[in-house]
Amino acid sequence: MAELQVGDPAPDFEAKDQDNKTVKLGDFKGKKVIVYFYPKDDTGGCTMHACGFRDSYGTIQEKNAVVLGVSPDPADSHVAFRSKYDLPFSLLVDADHKLAEAFGVWRMRPAQERMGIARSHFVIDEDGKLAAVQYEVKPADSSVLALEALSAK
Repeated sequence: MAELQVGDPAPDFEAKDQDNKTVKLGDFKGKKVIVYFYPKDDTGGCTMHACGFRDSYGTIQEKNAVVLGVSPDPADSHVAFRSKYDLPFSLLVDADHKLAEAFGVWRMRPAQERMGIARSHFVIDEDGKLAAVQYEVKPADSSVLALEALSAK
């Protein structure tokens, strides 16, 4: 699948969050949305990734934006991860990888010789268009780059 580009319409999605509530992109009309993908709850890089967004969340909210984390982990794992690190945003369950496939982040991971999540983030503007696209992002850089994209608009 071709990578998404800035200016493309964001893939429309619907998924369950950690509390089994349905979350749709359309729920956030008029807001900016940061969707970030990570491989696994409560691992070193993924914790750094999530905590970067947690630590920037106040500024993100000031920019009229929300954050949604996405991984293949089940809801109970998301609940524990969210609680352990006091994450103020929803974590979406993508067990069937449909969201990851729609965003082009379900890829062959050569180091593991299997398919997996490419750590990535996307900033979606108020009109549902991609304002920033970052594939294969480093955990420590993701929230910084996403915040820069929010500030650029």
